[in-house]
Amino acid sequence: MIEVRDLVKHYGKVRAVDGVSFHCPDGHITGLLGPNGAGKTTTLRMICGLIRPMQGTVIVDGHDVGQNPAAVRRALGVQTDSSGTYPRLTPREHFTYFGGFYGLSGSELGARVQAVIDMLGMGEFADRRTQGFSRGQRQKVILGRALVHDPRNVIMDEPTSGLDVMAVRETRDVIRMLRDRGHCVLFTTHYMDEAAKLCDRVAIIIRGRIAAVGSPAELMGKTGCDSLEDAFVALAGGAQGLLVSEYANAYGNAGGRIDNNDRGGSAAGRAR
Repeated sequence: MIEVRDLVKHYGKVRAVDGVSFHCPDGHITGLLGPNGAGKTTTLRMICGLIRPMQGTVIVDGHDVGQNPAAVRRALGVQTDSSGTYPRLTPREHFTYFGGFYGLSGSELGARVQAVIDMLGMGEFADRRTQGFSRGQRQKVILGRALVHDPRNVIMDEPTSGLDVMAVRETRDVIRMLRDRGHCVLFTTHYMDEAAKLCDRVAIIIRGRIAAVGSPAELMGKTGCDSLEDAFVALAGGAQGLLVSEYANAYGNAGGRIDNNDRGGSAAGRAR
């Protein structure tokens, strides 16, 4: 279970994340949705312990990210984009290498590596170098690295972005399987239809603040909309309308856009 409590992160005068709170239960898929620059990736980076919040706490399976980061790392599996594979290594070698970081070794490590290969349907290319892999194959390698230590909590940042139809379907099946096995799954997506199909809960973040939390059905009922996309637009538009004058007054001379701060800005690097 992941609990996010009153997270705050500013970059100069820009409030990239401004009092964000939500929780992600075990056995549920929680979607963190928002437009570019809303604070999604900065929030994920704070959950993972990659950057420190100015205020607030993150609790993962009872462990405070700030006080016990090692325990949190063991409890988390994090999948980002598919660009970070080593072209000279095979998927099996990737999983073995990263499994060692989590203290796995010997027969236990070998069993976990094979379990991930089987789970993700990678048998045909598990022992081929990743150089020349399709985006979908590389995405499986990244996801497998995140799952090799069998974490209870899985964070996925845009897991289906840029994938073909079959790879998207396979990725969604894995997400559902993790949920059905009792894992806590937190993911971001720009695809509202995907969120509607997958998510048990949705947290909508607008300009660094949570605008709404609930199931897709609850959010559609709250807004009187027939789709999650329409509900998102209604909630996002309302939240932006309430905040626009405040942001214009406070940050009118701060460069205007906060898109880069959604990725951690130059001070925090890039989480996608």
